[in-house]
Amino acid sequence: MMSFISNAGAQEPAPEYDRTVAVAALCSGKTKQMVDAIDEVLTAVSIRAEDSVWAATIVSALGNKKLRCSEKSALSLLQSGADYQDALTLSAVTLEGKAPPAPFVNLKVRANLDVAASLLSLIDNPIGEGAEAAVVVLEKQFDNVHVPLLELALDKVTDPDLEARLHVVKALKSLRAPDMDERLAAIAAVADNPTERNRTALVTLRQDNAYVAEDPRLTKALDSAISDIDTWIQIGQIGSVLFSGLSYASILFMASLGLAVIFGLMGVINLAQGEFIMIGSYTTYLVQEFLRYAVPGLLDWYLLIAIPFAFIVTAAVGMVVEATVIRHLYRRPLMTLLATWAISLFLINLVRVVFGTQNLGFIVPSFLEGGTRVTADFILTWNRLFAIVFSAVVLLLSWLLLRKTRLGLYIRAVTENRDMAGCVGVSARRVDLLSFGIGSGLAGLAGLVLTPIYNVNPNMGTNFIVDSFMVVVLGGVGNLAGTVISALGIGQINIFIEPLYGAVAAKIIVLLMIIVFIQFRPEGIFAVKGRK
Repeated sequence: MMSFISNAGAQEPAPEYDRTVAVAALCSGKTKQMVDAIDEVLTAVSIRAEDSVWAATIVSALGNKKLRCSEKSALSLLQSGADYQDALTLSAVTLEGKAPPAPFVNLKVRANLDVAASLLSLIDNPIGEGAEAAVVVLEKQFDNVHVPLLELALDKVTDPDLEARLHVVKALKSLRAPDMDERLAAIAAVADNPTERNRTALVTLRQDNAYVAEDPRLTKALDSAISDIDTWIQIGQIGSVLFSGLSYASILFMASLGLAVIFGLMGVINLAQGEFIMIGSYTTYLVQEFLRYAVPGLLDWYLLIAIPFAFIVTAAVGMVVEATVIRHLYRRPLMTLLATWAISLFLINLVRVVFGTQNLGFIVPSFLEGGTRVTADFILTWNRLFAIVFSAVVLLLSWLLLRKTRLGLYIRAVTENRDMAGCVGVSARRVDLLSFGIGSGLAGLAGLVLTPIYNVNPNMGTNFIVDSFMVVVLGGVGNLAGTVISALGIGQINIFIEPLYGAVAAKIIVLLMIIVFIQFRPEGIFAVKGRK
């Protein structure tokens, strides 16, 4: 991307480089001498006149106050605990008397040290998390980047993403190159990577009258580049809103699907549905902790291993609740409402007693860490993409269960007409028990999906119960397609309104919109036969 940018602005290596002179300058405590010495060391490394390991050691020691020396002292030492090394040779030495003080490092020198350490780290370790952290530092402090050493780092880095980002850093550094053609090429290269940081760099130059006065072409190039970046940033913002809305909708769908089955089949307003979500999250936590101590090699896969456990445990709890409480309260909606609320409080306090009130700590699996930049500042994060894909799989399996199995046929029959289903031999009680278990298990899967992206604590379920009921009522009681569409609508509208008016106002506006919609269509988007 930046291969066409020349090195006209690069410093020529200093042939008179001497390690002793460089260390003496670093020990001077004077800003200009220290900055120049850092530059000389980096230049020497870039032409392979100096060892990168020694340079990295000296830079790190100076930044961490482990370089002990002064202008008045002939000693130049590196401190390592109670031991010392010669700063020039890194050989062990025995200190007699008191060690010299560490040179004072001010903010300007510190910035140059951070950049130098990052460049040297990239040269010695061009892969892994350390390389990512080094590139982040270079992106933030591109003004202090040493171009020849950056080019050496580019030769060593193999990750395409890191290499592209380093090319952008080089372009940002070249924005003030002496050669005008190099500046214009740098502006075009920066515009090819539309981010807020790059836009800010170009806008700063556009507002610098002395800069744009040097060549009329700069004004035109900057205006065009800023306009292009603005366009891509807007596209990225739209994509980010849609992705965030889709991920939120997928979580809403997972939380609402079980409630849709229970409410649609039995007409039970289950206020404990949020706590079933919590049970799924806590079951996932227990699986994680078991693997941590029993099979640590599988710890990274705990989220996938926990899927059957989260479903089965939560479904079992739901079936116990149905058999012991709900079954005896059918056709008494107020009593059912109060009973499920009591169950909700019981489960919350039980978890508080057993696990405490603090948020649980979850390990983010390696396959869910980070994400990929699509365009501008729109980053597709793997944990939210996992939630979307997982909810799509659950949707498919739920559809197959309801449409292609005998149990699904029974559930649909009882939902449409309980009495007639009983007349043809369908055991409504058995269907109720299994349906309540399935609905609870689906809530448990929602809890599993939430663990990488949400705070898991005893009160987490209360944040989803109202939204879940809104999804079910808007979509049409017991209708799978309606649940999907209403979850998508509510999720997208929430994410769209929230940045403008805040989270609380967004929920109020969505609730008012649903109330208005229900006035004209009480049965929801899709009406189930027999339940109008």
